[in-house]
Amino acid sequence: MLAVGIVSEVFGPHGQGLPGFDFALCAERPGPVPTDIGVPLAIEHGLDRLASADLVIALPGAGFRTPPGPAVREALVSAHRGGSVLAAHCVGTFALAEAGLLDGLRATTHWRFAELLAHRHPEVAVEPDALYIDEGRIVTGAGAAAGFDLCLHLLRREHGAAMANAVARDMVLPSHRDGGQAQYLAAPVPEDCRDERLADVLAWAREHLHEPLPVTELARRAVMSRRSFARRFTAATGTTPHAWLRNLRLSSAEELLESTDLPVEEIARRVGYGSAAVLREQFVRRRGVPPRSYRRSFTSTP
Repeated sequence: MLAVGIVSEVFGPHGQGLPGFDFALCAERPGPVPTDIGVPLAIEHGLDRLASADLVIALPGAGFRTPPGPAVREALVSAHRGGSVLAAHCVGTFALAEAGLLDGLRATTHWRFAELLAHRHPEVAVEPDALYIDEGRIVTGAGAAAGFDLCLHLLRREHGAAMANAVARDMVLPSHRDGGQAQYLAAPVPEDCRDERLADVLAWAREHLHEPLPVTELARRAVMSRRSFARRFTAATGTTPHAWLRNLRLSSAEELLESTDLPVEEIARRVGYGSAAVLREQFVRRRGVPPRSYRRSFTSTP
């Protein structure tokens, strides 16, 4: 039920000004489907609905150790051949693996079941630590609430940072966690850091993103040595100060590229890069395209 709640919250109806999707739950046999909390779901659609879907997400279920039937496997393969993006998180990844869709690809699942997935499907490169892995038209994610990260990543990838951030704000969630971030963290997200001194420093850094922000300055503001700051930062957020700042700068640059017509040089200055060339280098390395190409794909300005 958690997985159903996650995907329906992201792709279901939102408030005014937020995107609406043609969202449907499907099953091999429509009708009441049991769930892990004892409340059945009334499923209206069969597998034929997958044929017209742009995105198909295989949800996790308690029976994942038993391979899905031929009809489910064939429907997943057919949807993929027809151009759909296929995704799964937690043990839903097993369904994609059983359908042969992960052969030769990297994939992840809940860390507790990563060894089982690798044992059953040696042709899949299982990465147990990853939060989610994007292989183009196949995307897999970690367990439990990491389904939000997977869905928001898909929303960001297809419709841009501004839309993904708006949906995340509507759900009171952090807008972005990098796919390489570890699944199991002492505190799940830096935005909700429980260390009060660190939280104050993170908030200050967001307000001063246009400045260089060396780790020594962040540590000074937290009243810690550089080494102690780095250790506590990683323990609290699951990533390093440098990686956190880089992701914050790039996410801010994405929003500015989408929502303004500011020159790339000015955007680079506002997010703390010394020049447009440095921003371009980071953007190409981390997002796969230069800033101007990203703007052409996602801009909301005339």
